[in-house]
Amino acid sequence: MNLLRKAIAATAVTFCGVLAVSCGLESGGALPLSVEPGSIQPVPELEGVPITVGSKDFTEQVTLGYIIEFALSAAGADVRDLTNIQGSNSTRDAQLDGQIDVTYEYTGTGWINYLGNEIPIPDPTAQFEAVRDQDLERNGMVWVDPAPMNNTYALAMSRQTAEETGITTLSEYADLVNRDPAAATTCVETEFNVRQDGFPGMAAKYGFDPARANRQILQTGIIYQATADGTQCKFGEVFTTDGRIIALDLVLLEDDRQFFPKYNPAITMRKDFAEAHPQVADVMAPISAALTNEEITELNRRVDVEGEEPADVARDWLVQKGFVTLP
Repeated sequence: MNLLRKAIAATAVTFCGVLAVSCGLESGGALPLSVEPGSIQPVPELEGVPITVGSKDFTEQVTLGYIIEFALSAAGADVRDLTNIQGSNSTRDAQLDGQIDVTYEYTGTGWINYLGNEIPIPDPTAQFEAVRDQDLERNGMVWVDPAPMNNTYALAMSRQTAEETGITTLSEYADLVNRDPAAATTCVETEFNVRQDGFPGMAAKYGFDPARANRQILQTGIIYQATADGTQCKFGEVFTTDGRIIALDLVLLEDDRQFFPKYNPAITMRKDFAEAHPQVADVMAPISAALTNEEITELNRRVDVEGEEPADVARDWLVQKGFVTLP
């Protein structure tokens, strides 16, 4: 989730959210590529309607943002691109302030980081419904069309580390931290290191003192390769739908106590926008249904491993699925 969901707590991000204009959120840009209708047909009620689509600033989010944009463009809307906003708080503030109209947001982020709940709900449907109802009541935000994909946090290790340690679960990882912290060197990014649904909460759930853990703070993109190398990082924080997990043959540790929240992306809109344009949910419903873990992991892999552009990857996927066609 690059998740996620990444960048909630950083002061600079919060500052950016407050001063949105200075952070490049004045207006959206034009779509970088064109599409024609496929199974998504022109919707008269959306013809020419200006819709600004936003996303956070990591691979999966930018790709999902373009998927929304191409779909609504095929339906006839006048789509503006405001993807790649720095951080979750800034994206959320931009939507609440009316600078963006629609985005994919993750249920776990909504439940914990926006709504302030501490205990996630294990069942993904129940988690979505709880976020949907609470965010509508408190903030006038509408959640629809949750996707089956779940981009949650995980710890990973190289296959060699897995074979050497015999560890398969987070409970066994916790035992290693308690027994031999130096053997459990773990690389995390700044946000995961402080988030309640990140390392501190995981340590509490699995019964080890986070201060005993030998942690290194690295940028998200560096963690994957460093974990695969197995020297600097024996274990590393990852996001479960990141394409680099497959490319680098990383092994995920089982979350055997079900600590990490479900992070199913869903279409989010302000209530006034959703009521004025209910057709947006109709257009996006079949697309969200097609976004499985396998599908989004492959899209992420094409960007992060093959070096393709998120807009190209998003459009190709929509064409492959028949949602849109090429001009």
